[in-house]
Amino acid sequence: MRVSATVCSKGGVGKTTSTANLGGLLADAGFRVLLIDLDSQPTLSSYYELSQPAPGGVYELLATDLVDLDQIISKTAIPNLDIVVSNDYRNQLQQLLLNAPNGRFRLIGLLDRFSDRYDAILIDTQGARSILLEMAVLAADHLVSPIVPELLTAREFVRGTQGMLNEMRELTQYTRFEVPPVSILLNKMTDQLKDARDISDSIRSMYAEVEDHGIRVLDTPLVNLSAYRSAALQSLPVHRVEPRKPSGRKAPACADQIKAIAADLYPEWADAIRAVGASKPQGRPGSGKSGVGHVH
Repeated sequence: MRVSATVCSKGGVGKTTSTANLGGLLADAGFRVLLIDLDSQPTLSSYYELSQPAPGGVYELLATDLVDLDQIISKTAIPNLDIVVSNDYRNQLQQLLLNAPNGRFRLIGLLDRFSDRYDAILIDTQGARSILLEMAVLAADHLVSPIVPELLTAREFVRGTQGMLNEMRELTQYTRFEVPPVSILLNKMTDQLKDARDISDSIRSMYAEVEDHGIRVLDTPLVNLSAYRSAALQSLPVHRVEPRKPSGRKAPACADQIKAIAADLYPEWADAIRAVGASKPQGRPGSGKSGVGHVH
């Protein structure tokens, strides 16, 4: 089971859009996917239509000793795609986790319950540092951090997100847990490919000088196109809304963008990801399991 968390200490960078579309693509590739919405502004919880809403959600997952997972897992209208919705309406989880001796590590053990049901878990987080964000970081085996194509924003990532991760590494050196590697996703790029390349090269050069080699910039950016907004309005993953590049446009089709990113993040599943097309997938590819365990 692969566990990834979409993190950035700055809001408005596209964490929810990235999480929703990666999850939808993996589901259409035949993998069993669970989304977990840890954002106090639960946009991911309403991105996809729920075909079978569960009575509970993230609050019950983290605050109770609930054993019946069907009480917290909602099924979406997308086959293979489930979600644990954000339902901490009174914002109680933050204080609860701060007071709990295992607060930052609570999610790690809980996710083991899902290993027989899912091939991938994608966690969406809030755009501010909190114990919930730190808990998601420690529960993941990989982090995806979208940033918008501005050098000032990239420098803010160094001060904010990377600063948090460095502090967490100091904390975890006394435990058996580790802070996972980070893939930076350049998001909301211009559809002028030369501009995108110039900005991408500048940010890559900046991170090439960073001593922490656990951070890399993904090769493929997400170009800021209307198809992403249209997909959200239709409660669909963007690869279904724009499977092919419109005539006369420079930027690749949104389907090709999200496939390239997913194949980079999940290389062991790359063939199944690239094979996603207009036809409905027939079951899971092979066993649907990567053979890569959830290692901290």
